[in-house]
Amino acid sequence: MSDFDQRAATWDADPIKHERAQAVARAIRQQIPLSPTWRALEYGCGTGLLSFALHNDMGDITLADASPGMLAVLEAKIAAAGWTHLHPVALDLTRDPLPVERYDLIYTLMTLHHVADTGRLLRDFQTLLHPGGALAIADLDAEDGSFHGPGFTGHCGFERATLEKQLRATGFDEVTFSTCYVMCKATTQGMREYPLFLAVAARPAASH
Repeated sequence: MSDFDQRAATWDADPIKHERAQAVARAIRQQIPLSPTWRALEYGCGTGLLSFALHNDMGDITLADASPGMLAVLEAKIAAAGWTHLHPVALDLTRDPLPVERYDLIYTLMTLHHVADTGRLLRDFQTLLHPGGALAIADLDAEDGSFHGPGFTGHCGFERATLEKQLRATGFDEVTFSTCYVMCKATTQGMREYPLFLAVAARPAASH
């Protein structure tokens, strides 16, 4: 996490990150009927740009990240805004026990491709959702490795069909994909476009 800790102080200085968060927030609103009574979890929240864009749409929002640097920036932003319904927590589901709370919505932005065992994370999300709850994952479409460059050890994006199969195998249904944003990024081959998908899925409601 040291790289994210080092980048935390200047993370919000990039206008692309703000634009991306706003685009993903719009896509989530369009596809999920958000409610002010909902409790939500953003996993891998960074400095909270996506939750800040969605904070009026829901009730209590838990913002979880494994980077102390990101959480320090986030805590200062929440204090400056004076909001009491956003709750930062240090959480790494690859190491830490599952929280006891359960949520109506879990969402992530550019987090999944950093997680080696995506299957385990999806199972954890399934457990953390109330029956009938929704999952929204915004991440990179499969790419050639140029997005992060040499030395990156995570996933080079995801094939939508493969991730859909993984979601359904985990027990999610009502799985849909849409393109929610296209990032333009300078690479060693010049400026490149990288589409981001929004995958929306539901934990089936309990049978009666």
